[in-house]
Amino acid sequence: MPHLVSRYLAEGPRAGIRHFTYEDAGEFTARARESKELHQPWLFPPDSAAAYAAYAGRLIEDPTKAGFLVCEKDDDGGIAGFININNIVAGAFQSGALGYGAFAHAAGRGLMREGLDLVVGHAFGPMRLHRLEINVQPANTASIALARACGFRLEGFSPSMLFIDGAWRDHQRWAVTAEMRA
Repeated sequence: MPHLVSRYLAEGPRAGIRHFTYEDAGEFTARARESKELHQPWLFPPDSAAAYAAYAGRLIEDPTKAGFLVCEKDDDGGIAGFININNIVAGAFQSGALGYGAFAHAAGRGLMREGLDLVVGHAFGPMRLHRLEINVQPANTASIALARACGFRLEGFSPSMLFIDGAWRDHQRWAVTAEMRA
């Protein structure tokens, strides 16, 4: 029997992760438009072809970023959400900052937890990172619950950290290291 190559970088029982492609624009932007109520005021993923091309281009071409789509294995590979590693620093730091979002049809189904676990494993494995950080607005309880469920620890509070939706927003800092996952 021939060996079949997986379309995913990593996969679990219900989800797989793969990199963004320019060809994902139609599905991604449709899911983003359907999920506006879920995402706002926390994040604003691209919901037009032009915005997606710029966004995906940064994730595909910039070596300090890595973008992953969380896909449902039982839904013909449909996109359930996305996880990005930004500000990747090599050398002695070996670190990156995570951002993520589920799409409305997949929210609350455990797919993002599985996907985040896969991305963390990929980051600490093939990407050879040592530390990942998530910065979350304190009122975003769903995002905090996901960080906690995936083994991240609360490390601190950063007032007026990021400019989101027209204002500087406070954030909690959550992190995990390779040793914590071992």
